[in-house]
Amino acid sequence: MEDTIGSNPPSLGFLEKLKSWLSWSWTYVCFVWFGMVLIMVYVVWSPLKLQETLTSASVFLNTLTPKFYVALTGTSSLISGLILIFEWWYFRKYGTSFIEQVSVSHLRPLLGGVESSSSTGLFSSVNGAADSRPSVSDCKVWRNPLNLFRGAEYNRYTWVTGKEPLTYYDMNLSAQDHQTFFTGDTQQLRPEDAVMQKAWRERNPQARIRAAYQAIEMNHECAAAYVLLAEEEATTITEAERLFRKALSFAGKDINLLVYIKRRLAMCARKLGRIKEAVKMMRDLMKEFPLLGMLNIHENLLEALLELQAYADVQAVLAKYDDISLPKSATICYTSALLKARAVSDKFSPEAASRRGLSTAEMNAVEAIHRAVEFNPHVPKYLLEMKSLILPPEHILKRGDSEAVAYAFFHLQHWKRAEGALNLLHCTWEGTFRIIPYPLEKGHLFYPYPGCTETADRELLPSFHEVSVYPKKELPFFILFTAGLCSFTAMLAMLTHQFPELMGVFAKAFFSTLFAPLGFFADKMENFMPSSFWHQLTRI
Repeated sequence: MEDTIGSNPPSLGFLEKLKSWLSWSWTYVCFVWFGMVLIMVYVVWSPLKLQETLTSASVFLNTLTPKFYVALTGTSSLISGLILIFEWWYFRKYGTSFIEQVSVSHLRPLLGGVESSSSTGLFSSVNGAADSRPSVSDCKVWRNPLNLFRGAEYNRYTWVTGKEPLTYYDMNLSAQDHQTFFTGDTQQLRPEDAVMQKAWRERNPQARIRAAYQAIEMNHECAAAYVLLAEEEATTITEAERLFRKALSFAGKDINLLVYIKRRLAMCARKLGRIKEAVKMMRDLMKEFPLLGMLNIHENLLEALLELQAYADVQAVLAKYDDISLPKSATICYTSALLKARAVSDKFSPEAASRRGLSTAEMNAVEAIHRAVEFNPHVPKYLLEMKSLILPPEHILKRGDSEAVAYAFFHLQHWKRAEGALNLLHCTWEGTFRIIPYPLEKGHLFYPYPGCTETADRELLPSFHEVSVYPKKELPFFILFTAGLCSFTAMLAMLTHQFPELMGVFAKAFFSTLFAPLGFFADKMENFMPSSFWHQLTRI
């Protein structure tokens, strides 16, 4: 047994060495094969009467009219243009080249490379080790603490624009959250709880609403049913608040229901302009349930305090939650940057700063902006209105475009209220990328930027939104190649149509120059080898 185990590593090492040697020698085998092809062509030149064949072919080509060449180059341009359009669409949708993906996945194993599998291919590291392609399941997706109401806000957008602001993946995550949050112990489900458990899984909104009414008929004190009606059926915030208050009266001692309903009631008060009342409700909720920090209620509180312009209270909340041991978010990082920028932005001038240098307060503000941009580099384009905003999704990916949309949607007004803050952000945010030139390999203040954000954001954000990608991907080689080929053949078609005689002379000169080295090589071989040797080879 021991001898068998001890003999396995050497055999495996021999196989690995053999495979690596074959891969290394493949390049030289290609050169040998190319040389053999040239020799074979020369050997069969006379027996197969290749000279006569080439002469007849050249005569045939000379008889072709310029219209043929126009049609040839025009067809080539059309085909390459169609390939270019498909490649561009595939790259925008999936972030990679279709031709490159097929080549790496199917041709690379045949050429002696790493075998393709579901987890290898395009996403290979520089040192040869294959990295698995990031999937949505690899990314931690969080509930958006400031998510809107479906009936009163998301549905209004759909009625006006005809576009769906939420993706099926996002709504499915919400259904799973509600099902886990509100049904409790599945061993002791009441009949109305079983109905609600199915209601959260319904894809059709009307089916969910009908199921909620069915649960209320079974038990008029079913708090979860009133929560669903407040979220889905209520068309105004006032109506949603009324239904949430009714649900609160039936929530009993269910902590999950109590926390959810009180938080949504505070958000209703915030949206209806009763901001001080909303702040009090959020503070009471955080005191009553201090261990539920994972729900990020403090982010709701920060936004409400900024609306009140209670900056001292905002700083106090940040002092508690902007801690190195606690998880960060765009709200934490950018709110901290806003407070520091607000202290100097009203008197900030790029020209004056370049002459005298930055003061200590200005340096602190710039460092805070760099810290925030490193955490989420997508936010500044929305704050500076370089990209259009959409309604935020119900779930976000930290450091991703979905989190940037959610933050800017609620906090853009606070940055505008601070005089000069957006100007300071505009002048300094791009300097962050000089600090971290290789964000996927090494970070500065945070971990390296995750590579899975683009995949998850495409699932969370609607298709009509152009997902922000960082770091920006360069166009694949095959898109550039097909674009060049399409342009070149289109130009040839146009020139051949306009100047047929001149292009004919140019084509003859081009091909004669192209085949000149081959003729030179054949002449040298004739002079170098004796005629009897070639005679014997041709007989063979």
